[in-house]
Parts: sequence; structure tokens; C-alpha cells
Amino acid sequence: IQSSDVDSFSALIGKEAPRGTLAKVPMLRGRVMALNGVDVDKVKVPAAGAWVLKGDRGLTYDARQPENTTLTEGSWWPDKYSGEPLVSFSAQEGKEIGLKLGDTITVNVLGRNVTARIANFRQVEWETMGINFVMVFSPNTFAGAPHGWMATLTEKNASTADDARILNAVTRAFPAVTSVRVKDALDVVNRLVGQLGTAIRAAAGVALIASVLVLAGALAAGNRARIHDAVVLKTLGATRRTLIAAFSLEYMLIGLATAIFALAAGSAAAWFVVARIMTLPSHFMPEVAVATILFSLVITVGIGLAGTWRVLGQKAAPVLRNL
Repeated sequence: IQSSDVDSFSALIGKEAPRGTLAKVPMLRGRVMALNGVDVDKVKVPAAGAWVLKGDRGLTYDARQPENTTLTEGSWWPDKYSGEPLVSFSAQEGKEIGLKLGDTITVNVLGRNVTARIANFRQVEWETMGINFVMVFSPNTFAGAPHGWMATLTEKNASTADDARILNAVTRAFPAVTSVRVKDALDVVNRLVGQLGTAIRAAAGVALIASVLVLAGALAAGNRARIHDAVVLKTLGATRRTLIAAFSLEYMLIGLATAIFALAAGSAAAWFVVARIMTLPSHFMPEVAVATILFSLVITVGIGLAGTWRVLGQKAAPVLRNL
């Protein structure tokens, strides 16, 4: 939104969506040029935070601490501050880059280098899809610099027709304003994430079934030895119930040992891929792990006992003659 249209835009939104919540902030574009006076091309930073130093970044200024902002270090500048330029930096990205309170950042805005000192770090929740910036400057930093505005309109009970009406009204009144219906983008992202989740679950299911079949094959390979053991134990007086209990315990221990190893190896591999390669938060879900282990044990014991019926039905004489 152009600066000259901000007030008129706000008035239009107040008329068209009186129950909506309008949030607006000034926005400039700039590029980080130096950290503590050292050119960013010469600064070695971890890959996790390197994106902040690449390309243009959205910049803003604010005299007061935003309502949805939580400071983790430092304090906000006073109202009507007029000292050296100050900046509030995102806590997570600042930690990844290696910044601390008092460090300086030089940004190039409209062809001019501006150096500001870090006054505080704040927690930024990017997942809220609200208006967030890595850097928020004190207002005197960009005094007199031409810039535009960014705004979001939120109305929980708005229908698709209401959205279309508001977008049409904004486009007619302000042709230069670009309006985006965020819900459409979120629906596309949610659908893609859902399809990705389904594909991952299907692949995990195939891997789980394959592992159970492999384990069942390994159990079947030992049937000859189990026939020998069953015949000897039956000759010594063991009942069918006792043999079934013994074989069930054997299958359960084998399945449990395999499941624990698979859980440890799979969790470590998943954590490495998610946390180190994809740089996303990694969470262990114990209820899913326990459910998977129990499912695997039931399938393994079931397949093992299904093959055991043939073992228990063997006649003793033929087996004993071949000992």
C-alpha cells in the first residue's frame, strides 16, 4: 500500500469489514551488508541462519513494542527515541548467526548504507502466518525514507463471498494495491502437506509389512529345529499348551528385540534427517512408537504361531528315528 493511500485504505476496510481486524506496518526492502563492520561475504555463519544474509529482506520500524512480541534479551527503545539507530533482531536467527546485544548491523536501503545497533532480541513465531520481520528498527533509522505499507485483514466468520466483495472493493478503489487471499494459499499448502503425509505413511506401512514378513521368514527357517525340540519335549511329557506358550515367548522376545533395535535406529535416522538436513523441529512420539511395537509383536507372534501348528502336529516316531 502506498503511504499516501494508507488512511483511505484503512477507512475503506473499516467500512467493508467493520468486524474485521486490520493490522498494518510500514515496509521497506533492504540487504544486510555487514555485521560489526565486517562484510557479510567474509563472515562465516552456519547454513541455518545464512538465508538472512542472502538477498533482500523485508524491513520495518516501530516506536512501540508490538503486542505479539516477546523479548528474550534487552529492552525496547523508548517512545520518540532519537538516538543512534537501533534494531530488534529475531532471537532464533540471531543465535544462529552468532549475534549478541550491542552488535551492529549494516543494511543497504534505497542505495544508502545504514548501521544500527542491536537493542534486543525477540521471539518470532513464523508459524502464526502473521506479519513478522527478522529486523525491526527504531523509527528514526529511516526518517524521511519513502516506503510502502503492508496490511492483513482477519475476520473469522467471513465467507468466501465476503472475501470476494472486499477484494473487489479494494481493487476498484486502489488499483495499485496487490491483494492476496491467504486462505487459498494455505489450502493449497495444507493439501500438499496432507498428500505428503499420506505418502510417508504409505511408505512406512510398506516398510513395516516388509520387515514383519522378513522376520516371519526368519522364524520359518528355524522350523526344523523347532520340530526337533517339540518332539523331544512332547516325549518328555510337555503338553500342547506348554509348547505354544514357550514358542509364543520365543517369538515375542525375537520380535521385541527387533522392534527395539528398529525403533532406536529409525528414531536416530529420522532425527538426523529432520533436524540436521531439513532443519525442522524434531519430536519423538512415544504413543506412535509403542503402538507400532505392539502391532509388530502381534503380527510376528501370530505368523509364528500359524506356522507352529504344523510343528506341533508332527509324529514323534519318524523324527526320533532320524536323530
